[in-house]
Amino acid sequence: MPSRRALLKGLLGITLAGLFAAIWGLRIEPGWRLRVQRWQVKSPIWGPNQPLKIVMIADLHAGVPNMGPQRVAQIVDLANAQGGDLILLMGDYRATHPWQSRDVRIEEIAPTLARLKAPLGVHAILGNHDWRDDHAAFARRTGPVHAMTVLEQAGIPVLQNRGIRIQTETGAFWLLGLDSQAGFTTKYVPDVKGPDDLPGTLAQITDDAPAILLAHEPDIFPQVPDRIALTLSGHTHRGQVRFFGWAPVVPSAYGSRYLYGPVTENGRTIVISGGLGCSGFPVRFDSPPEITVVELSA
Repeated sequence: MPSRRALLKGLLGITLAGLFAAIWGLRIEPGWRLRVQRWQVKSPIWGPNQPLKIVMIADLHAGVPNMGPQRVAQIVDLANAQGGDLILLMGDYRATHPWQSRDVRIEEIAPTLARLKAPLGVHAILGNHDWRDDHAAFARRTGPVHAMTVLEQAGIPVLQNRGIRIQTETGAFWLLGLDSQAGFTTKYVPDVKGPDDLPGTLAQITDDAPAILLAHEPDIFPQVPDRIALTLSGHTHRGQVRFFGWAPVVPSAYGSRYLYGPVTENGRTIVISGGLGCSGFPVRFDSPPEITVVELSA
């Protein structure tokens, strides 16, 4: 039988380990860690002489202490340093959870986001929290959404069920932005239709140029046609809290099927960013905040 001293040492060790895990998950990982995650993706329908470097900023969820204005500025500087051809803002710009010492309004970070620069432009889409953050738009189930208005006033176009054709020196491609699939619910409810309109967005393609689809939530992927060279998403935060690689909570009707990273199904590929901020509880554990860089080629 263990001695009293051994039991006390064991309890002290458990207490210290728990304290370290709490500090790590509440402050160190969500507020101090920041990495660049790189993926190389090949698509058979992408132009053979048209390599594209995409920088994704997903799920900022700005709010003090872990995602204050200085942290957003750090992310912008690191994103610019990647030398991307295209920078994409993937939605959920403000934290809507109550665990904040200070709210950070979209007006406070929009000028910082406006410092993002890329040769083929900076483009944004909306996430479910952007709808939830605008109580009036959420109630009437129609825009304009406040985050979209502020970002566009700062010079960042928001693709809300909209496609644009981008011409490069080696060819052209379509960039399609889908609205949030969960914009009309306060939690993920698969049978509640959101403001997204995939058929209407796809219908805006008018030629044979390849296309990239931006969708905040990855659950749309089974409906994406072969016509799309690459789908990009965020929303899942890589589970946000993981234990030995297992995420107990994933905001998706498909569980961990579209949890993180490149997923290829039937020759089609989606890349899901691990994101940067926190949703629900201000904790990240074994899910470090990341800027996601995707190098797309034929």
